[in-house]
Formats: sequence, C-alpha cells, structure tokens
Amino acid sequence: MKIVVTGAAGFLGSHLTDRLLADGNEVIAIDNFITGSRDNVAHLADEPRFSLMEHDVSRYIQVDGKVDGVMHFASPASPIDYLELPIQTLKVGSLGTHNSLGLAMAKGARFFLASTSEVYGDPQVHPQPESYWGHVNPTGPRGVYDEAKRFAEAMTMAYHRYHGLDTRIVRIFNTYGSRMRAHDGRVVSNFVVQALKGEPITIYGDGSQSRSFCHVEDEVDGIVRLFNSDEHDPVNIGNPGEFTVRELADIVLRLTGSSSELILEPLPTDDPKVRQPDITRAREILGWEPTVSLEDGLSRTIEYFRQVVTA
Repeated sequence: MKIVVTGAAGFLGSHLTDRLLADGNEVIAIDNFITGSRDNVAHLADEPRFSLMEHDVSRYIQVDGKVDGVMHFASPASPIDYLELPIQTLKVGSLGTHNSLGLAMAKGARFFLASTSEVYGDPQVHPQPESYWGHVNPTGPRGVYDEAKRFAEAMTMAYHRYHGLDTRIVRIFNTYGSRMRAHDGRVVSNFVVQALKGEPITIYGDGSQSRSFCHVEDEVDGIVRLFNSDEHDPVNIGNPGEFTVRELADIVLRLTGSSSELILEPLPTDDPKVRQPDITRAREILGWEPTVSLEDGLSRTIEYFRQVVTA
C-alpha cells in the first residue's frame, strides 16, 4: 500500500513509518518539525519506498498519485509542547484532521486517526473502556489537547457516517521508548534523563497518581492491526499494567543504578489521577495485547538515553 503518515518524524510516527516500510508498504511522510526531528527518519534517506515532505497539515495537503491510506499522527503530544503551542495544537487537531480527511476522501483512501486516552480527561470510570465519554475541562490548560482530539474523533466519525469514508480511530495510552526527546516533559523520559544525569527526580503531586505504560513496539503493533481491521469505532491501544508514578521512579532508579533523590512539586492543573486502558475490545477484535514488560521496555529505553544524554 501507499500510505501517507502525518507527523512521521515524531517519536511514535517514526516508529510507525519503520513498521509500515518493514511490512512492504510505501510511505509518504509529512512533518513540519515543530516537535518532530529529521534525525528520527534520517536512516530512511536512501529507502526508495520512503519520501519526506515538510508541510504543516493545518494547510491544504497536496499529494500526487494514488494513495491507499492516510494515517494522521501530526500533533504536539507532550504537556510541555501543547501548553507552549496551544493554538497550533488546536489547529492540527481541527484543520489538520479536516485536511487529512479531505486527502483520504479525494484519493478514496482509508483514514486512520491517532487519538488519545486524554479524551477521557481526569476519569471518573476506572479502568477506561471506549464506551466512557470522559471527564474533560474544556477551558483548562490541558483542554487544548484533549478537546482537539475529541473534535478530531467527532469529525472522523462524521466523515464515516456522512461520506461513507473508511475510517479507524485509535486511543493511544502512555507510550515510551527510543526517540523520545530528552526534555519533552513526559514522565518516562523525565525520570530516565534525570536519573542518568544524577539530578533530582521530579515527582508532581505525591506520586500516588497512576499511569499505564506501553512500549512503542507494542503500541505500533496494535496500531497496524487496527489499520488492517474492519473496525470503525475507537479502540484503546495501551498496556493495562497500572503503576503509580512513585513506583515508576523506584524502577528507574534501580535499573539505572542512580542515587538521585526524589523531590515533590505541585500537581499540574487537571492532571489525571488515574489512567488505565480497558483493552477488552483490542483483545477481541484485533487479537492484540502488549508483550513487552515495563522492566524490559525501560531497560531498552534507558540504553537509548545513555547514548543520547552522554553524546
């Protein structure tokens, strides 16, 4: 297949691009590099089935020739990014989704939306099934990301129902692995980099809030399975293993051998207290569940950051 991937130079988008190419597809990568990095796709420079277009998908997207799939992964995705880039985040979730859907419509292609567990907000249902509508503060600082993705889901389903477009929606839970940026504000990269540098590990709140961490290899496998399925409704793809932030810090300290101290900072506004996917539908529809344990995945991630931090 010939597949357009928006946000292809980002952490998750670049791993997805690698997997699509490994599966024998052709990939047209689109990125404007406000949070993505050319380094993430530099190893593909001589790959004849890969092409890279620098473009902001909030503007009209022009792609020549046939296209079989459009996978929309463009968006700032870490709290630091979308709090610093609130308007761009809203625009890529609205205009960018609209333009990507328009491209899929024009080409008769399958459309795939990368949504997020953030559509559940600070959930009042735990774990979170796809049927849960969420608990989001639309005017809070995190709302720029949460509501952009909720709008993107609504527009995707509208195109599916009104235009008959072949669509897929994945709700991605906390994902980690190589190619994360060292200072992107996500808890795994924060803890690993601080531990490797011997700096204090910053915990927001008292560390009792929980997260579920999915290694990027597992996440991409679930995404590809969903793309190749016939499922139009949203599907959670994440690791149901639940850990407190304090537990994560302790594991990182042990695996790095770091003696960094723990310091507590105030919890950010609207920060979710719990996060855990119900992956019943992913198991039943896709035959998918994660296989990489947190310790194994963190060990791989730590080795990656050892090279990045000391480079």
